Amino acid sequence: MEFFRIRKDIPFMRHALVFNVVSALTFVAAVFFLVTKQLHFSVEFTGGTVMEVKYAQAANLEKVRDTLNALGYHPEVSSIDTARDAMIRLPNAAGTTAADTAAKVFAELCKAEQGSVKSVDKVTDKGAHEMKSACIHADGSEGVSLQKVEFVGPQVGEELAQNGLNALVMVVVGVMIYLAIRFEWKFAVAAIVANLHDVVIILGFFAFFQWEFSLTVLAAVLAVLGYSVNESVVIFDRIRENFRKQRKMTVHEVIDNAITSTISRTIITHGCTQMMVLSMLFLGGPTLHYFAIALTIGICFGIYSSVFVAAAVAMWLGVKREDLIKPIKEKDETDGAVV
Repeated sequence: MEFFRIRKDIPFMRHALVFNVVSALTFVAAVFFLVTKQLHFSVEFTGGTVMEVKYAQAANLEKVRDTLNALGYHPEVSSIDTARDAMIRLPNAAGTTAADTAAKVFAELCKAEQGSVKSVDKVTDKGAHEMKSACIHADGSEGVSLQKVEFVGPQVGEELAQNGLNALVMVVVGVMIYLAIRFEWKFAVAAIVANLHDVVIILGFFAFFQWEFSLTVLAAVLAVLGYSVNESVVIFDRIRENFRKQRKMTVHEVIDNAITSTISRTIITHGCTQMMVLSMLFLGGPTLHYFAIALTIGICFGIYSSVFVAAAVAMWLGVKREDLIKPIKEKDETDGAVV
């Protein structure tokens, strides 16, 4: 499907050096911020207190955030199971245990509900009795109850960070092997350079603005890797096709034609994806906010890197027609022997 077709090829590779200088400066700036300011990791990585509370009505997550922000906490609040259940993740506080933190936070939540904290005998699903904290209104009704309190230690956070790094390395290695088999090693190197360019710049944004880096953001980064590779593969596939069809074109012309001919597809695909991501960004609430931001940055730089980084690096590595197409064997006119 094409909304339009550009008749004359756009000379992208003519300006490749200028754009890659800009990319290199952006990449260096991102690395600088990662080293100096570092990432602002969430409770999942640094450790902290995790609370589960249950409201009598649908939980007002924004009200919960505002209440805890007033206490000086910067919590992660999200819905779980049902609309009445909420999970609250709180960072570690010096000299305070998880139990003390949970008690203080729950007391403030109860105060916001205009109730008082009391211990209530609860019956579990298995029929056992256990005492849980509950917020009781003046009329005796229960407004909110504390279901569970857990402490996430730094060791768990280190394990999550290591697993995330392992996943990133496995994706990079897998992509290189796939592209080397499907195309040629020069394309594999070019794609990985472009992908790492996207990932580091996303992390640089999070380090510079001190946005919270959580497991959902890590998932977005891994998604961007696959998304960016897909765009590069589309362009590489069109380059290989042009090498087969356009025998008289130079390498520059082949790459320019491949990028130009895929512009309509790029606009349709990325435009639809970006609309979905922007809907999460503006309508998804704080839970999906940084996830959507990471995807937004990744999509924009993914398009840019596929055109000006991946294609340009492949060109500078010396990709040529013979790398992708096996030469046709000619027969000797004298004895018919194949040479």
